Amino acid sequence: MTYFVLKFLHIIGATVLLGTGAGIAFFMLVAHRTGNAATVAAVARIVVIADFVFTTTAVIAQPVTGIALAWYVGYSLWERWLIWSIVLYLITGAFWLPVVWMQMEMRKIAKGAAANGEPLPARYHRLFWTWFYFGFPAFAAVLAILWLMITRPVG
Repeated sequence: MTYFVLKFLHIIGATVLLGTGAGIAFFMLVAHRTGNAATVAAVARIVVIADFVFTTTAVIAQPVTGIALAWYVGYSLWERWLIWSIVLYLITGAFWLPVVWMQMEMRKIAKGAAANGEPLPARYHRLFWTWFYFGFPAFAAVLAILWLMITRPVG
């Protein structure tokens, strides 16, 4: 029973990480494409909340449930697929943490522009494109981790 509860929680966490990441990227991109500061501010506000509620919870749960699963099943944490999973997880975090800050900054900038009836400034656009490109390695790393979790390659 413990194994299946841990596995269930681990799979839910992976799903939340992947789904929330994709959803946040989609909604921010759609809001950005409007060019409307009020729209960007509103969507960025929700995106920041979603990142803190869903992504942060999953980011904490994944290593806890993953290590517990490995221990419960009897895997060594030194198995190559687990080491690569951990490395990729750290890479994901290295891109995700700045992204959270960028989202909060974009929210603040867009809110200010909307309040003053101004267009989104150059700083917002620089942050957006940096945020956008930071998403690719993070998302690819999460997909690679999922592949490693499913296949558990030996060797």
